[in-house]
Amino acid sequence: MTVGRVRLGGGGPVARDTARPPRIPVPMSAYVIDCGVYVDGRRLPGRWTHTRAVAEVRRRGEGFVWIGLFEPKAEQIGGLAATFGLHELAVEDAVHAHQRPKLETYSGTLFMVLKTVSYVEHAAPTTTNEIVESGEIMAFLGRDFIVTVRHGEHSALKSLRADLEATPERLAQGPAVVLHAIADHVVDSYLEVTEAFERDVDQVESMVFAPNSQVGAEQMYLMKREILELRRAVVPLTTPMRKLTERYTPLVPDHVRSYFRDVDDHLSVVAERVASFDDLLTTLVDATLAKITLQQNGDMRKITGWAAIITVPTMVVGVYGMNFDFMPELHWAFGYPAVILAILAVCVILHRVFTRRGWL
Repeated sequence: MTVGRVRLGGGGPVARDTARPPRIPVPMSAYVIDCGVYVDGRRLPGRWTHTRAVAEVRRRGEGFVWIGLFEPKAEQIGGLAATFGLHELAVEDAVHAHQRPKLETYSGTLFMVLKTVSYVEHAAPTTTNEIVESGEIMAFLGRDFIVTVRHGEHSALKSLRADLEATPERLAQGPAVVLHAIADHVVDSYLEVTEAFERDVDQVESMVFAPNSQVGAEQMYLMKREILELRRAVVPLTTPMRKLTERYTPLVPDHVRSYFRDVDDHLSVVAERVASFDDLLTTLVDATLAKITLQQNGDMRKITGWAAIITVPTMVVGVYGMNFDFMPELHWAFGYPAVILAILAVCVILHRVFTRRGWL
């Protein structure tokens, strides 16, 4: 408590409480999307708090807890972290987000970060400012629990949870199955986004090489920026996924590890597609710049051709504008029209020559 002192009249000092009112924390339930207890692959009925859920699982000695959080604050996730023994560094990463895909272990807990991507629908790739929207999913995997933290509206796991609950034989294999399902779901979304992105790249490619195309370098750099965002999600995930297939942690049993190999194969396909898109877009940028350069050269040829044609009358008129008494045909009655006709004839000849050579 902070105490200040003020004087009233001639009296002595009077204590005044200047402390701020205590901060009222937001209940953690505001960030908990779902909390389920699964025994033999089936969800136990009722609503659970994280403390009651983990107590029930450990009392039974079987099953696991799956808690889903959406963009939690640091002060709200503290109690959950203490209950499950989550490492403070991993909790900090989960709260602040903006992490690279990675896989780390902290005293019996596996922490994995996956970046999610979503394709933004648009009329044409050359008229939009965003093609790929990204988010994140963090997962804490323990012996009898899995905690998922989502960032981004498009990274919902509600339908995934429903699909898993519809196949209890899968959930009966433990929380590592949930981690596999999340990774498989994220990588499948990568495939969908790359397929949609491929259509945009094909459309832009056809526009670049079309005659009289108005596609500029700005649209190409926009596509490069979006493919870079997709690459940041896909490429760093290859190492964590490879670790999960190579006995990196005992938290992922052998019978579940084989499923991660399939996800790793799909991820390799996506990484190859993204790399090919990047190379193709680089080629398209170079082609666009070369096309712009050729167009500018053509414009300069036209300007030069017309300047050469205009030079002829300018030179002749400049000569006849001099104040000399003895000029060719100066006192001839047909001198003026003859000079005009000669100027027009030379200009017409130059125009035809430049047109044949493709300058005009």
